[in-house]
Amino acid sequence: MSICFLCSPFSFTDGREALETLKTLTDKNLSVRAIILDLTVPGGMGGKATVREIRKVNSVIPVFVASGYSEDAAIANPEEFGFTAGLEKPFSISELAQMFEKHLGS
Repeated sequence: MSICFLCSPFSFTDGREALETLKTLTDKNLSVRAIILDLTVPGGMGGKATVREIRKVNSVIPVFVASGYSEDAAIANPEEFGFTAGLEKPFSISELAQMFEKHLGS
């Protein structure tokens, strides 16, 4: 689970940790540029539950989903689940860059 704060990435073991950090940064009026969530987090809060909670705090921040479970509907139709876009694992750096460029600008 990753959350990107400007150019400094944070990494978490599950969505709860990411949410706590997002809320802390928001309370301090610090902006978060984008968030990438794993769809499935064994024993933890996964991407679908996390994005629902993120949308309660921030409805416009780009939130991307990544997963090796290509058959999951969240990968096929990420917007229906509150995500901005998604990537199927494994993905290349160029695929990640294209997604960022499309949704975050250059």
